[in-house]
Amino acid sequence: MQEIIGEVARHWWVLAVRGACAVLFGILAIVWPLITLLTLVILFGAYAIVNGGFTLYEAFRGAHPRDSRTWLIISGVLGVLAGIVAWVWPGITALALLMLIAAYAVVIGVAEIVAAIVRRKAGDTDWMNLASGVLAVVFGILLFIWPASGALALTWLIGLFAILYGASLLVLAYRMKGMRRGRADTAAHAV
Repeated sequence: MQEIIGEVARHWWVLAVRGACAVLFGILAIVWPLITLLTLVILFGAYAIVNGGFTLYEAFRGAHPRDSRTWLIISGVLGVLAGIVAWVWPGITALALLMLIAAYAVVIGVAEIVAAIVRRKAGDTDWMNLASGVLAVVFGILLFIWPASGALALTWLIGLFAILYGASLLVLAYRMKGMRRGRADTAAHAV
């Protein structure tokens, strides 16, 4: 286990590059909120290809257990493929993404409404499930009706997510770099 941690710590910079790319993507999505979804899809395609490539690099350098490597390879290949699809069919990708989010919101909303009704019959008076379910259904329907407005909101949400995800990767990279430095100091004192 220590060898695996040491190997990951040695390649801390891969996590840092992935994190920096995610933060940059997030900032671009938020700073230019009127950017079209088509442009966002192209930026997403670039991010997915870079992230998938670095994930494949992580998998093939052999620092992870075999099962973990298999999932990293699958994740990397899917990331690269998603980026290529986004570049080849950006219009279809954007519309498909919005419709998938709209359908997800409606399905989740209906499930929450049903859960609230069942809980109410069981004597629970919590109305938050009902309210969140109704809001999710309304959001999904509005996204189906006005996908352009949903695209702007989606741009901000994706940007925020990318920044938070990238920041977490940067923190992890910093910790891994510190572990590497700590292991080097320990080895130097042992000599």
